[in-house]
Amino acid sequence: MTTHVPATREALSALPLEVAPRLLDALLETELGGERVVLRLSEVEAYHGRGTGDVPDPGSHARMGPTPRNATMWGEPGHLYVYLSHGIHSCVNVVCGPAGTAGGVLLRGAEVVEGADAARRRRSERGVVRHDRDLARGPGRLGDASGLRHPVHDGVDAVTGEIRAGARAR
Repeated sequence: MTTHVPATREALSALPLEVAPRLLDALLETELGGERVVLRLSEVEAYHGRGTGDVPDPGSHARMGPTPRNATMWGEPGHLYVYLSHGIHSCVNVVCGPAGTAGGVLLRGAEVVEGADAARRRRSERGVVRHDRDLARGPGRLGDASGLRHPVHDGVDAVTGEIRAGARAR
């Protein structure tokens, strides 16, 4: 049996390639609108931004430096960078590395371990759900199942659960 421990800022302050394997099998818990969903992370992907290695990662939103869109990635580790992909999917990253270095780990897939009814309802709002195993398979589905949405949840502190100043719940 795996023992899960709460995330700490210190554990997330390493570079993405070091943090990513530690997030496998971790639990992501959200409680939104009175509905709780717990996801066990089964697939993650590390992205390094400018200044975290010899060559910036071409897949990183931070490869060219800070912008209004990627500002969360340049901040304190342990916050969630939630962005919109293809104009419809909210994708979730855990910011890691020292503040100012812009690293992140994309949460690519998960298994729903609690709150399947809520996850199913959230997913069915965006498309057909054929099997529960597919509820959080893929980054867009994970965003849907967790209930995390861009721009409302961009910057959420994954360590404390606090929503950044200025964000509005929807």
